[in-house]
Amino acid sequence: MDKSPDAFRTISEVAEELDLPQHVLRFWETRFSQIKPLKRGGGRRYYRPTDVDLLNGIRHLLYDQGYTIKGVQKILRDNGVQFVVAIGAGDAQALEQMAQKAATPAPQPEETAKAAPAKKTKQAEPDVLLGQPRPKNRAMFNLGRAGGANDPAQNVPPSTPELSGENRVLLQEALFDLLECKRLLDQTR
Repeated sequence: MDKSPDAFRTISEVAEELDLPQHVLRFWETRFSQIKPLKRGGGRRYYRPTDVDLLNGIRHLLYDQGYTIKGVQKILRDNGVQFVVAIGAGDAQALEQMAQKAATPAPQPEETAKAAPAKKTKQAEPDVLLGQPRPKNRAMFNLGRAGGANDPAQNVPPSTPELSGENRVLLQEALFDLLECKRLLDQTR
């Protein structure tokens, strides 16, 4: 017997519907504060239909569009939950709006900012991957490509500790993911 479209879903039902493991849904709860399933005795999770649409929208942005977790968090902050719910529900207008935002160039910094006196302060890292789709076939850390870190034409000594902004963001994401994995492993012990 099928459930009504308005019925609450268990985590196993949602995981099966979205073709995701249950632990991914639990992990997303830690990364996206907007995901708030109803919890009953014993910690059982029950997802409302809008929760399922939100999860479907997050899944679409992460897996189909190539956004990072931070990128999806930025979309949720900038556009709101209803926008991602609309994406999860298959609203063509929301998808078109997202495509238009991705096609518009980012605003350039004003010339007055460049004329300001230079101070010896650390600049903020650019949001390299925030809010923009991640390229599908990008080599990690630019290794093994012409112009990458292993290119002998650059004549950069291997002991140079500086990283590009993009590589620093990738390392931070990997570190956060590893820390979350460690936390989950410690919980199961």
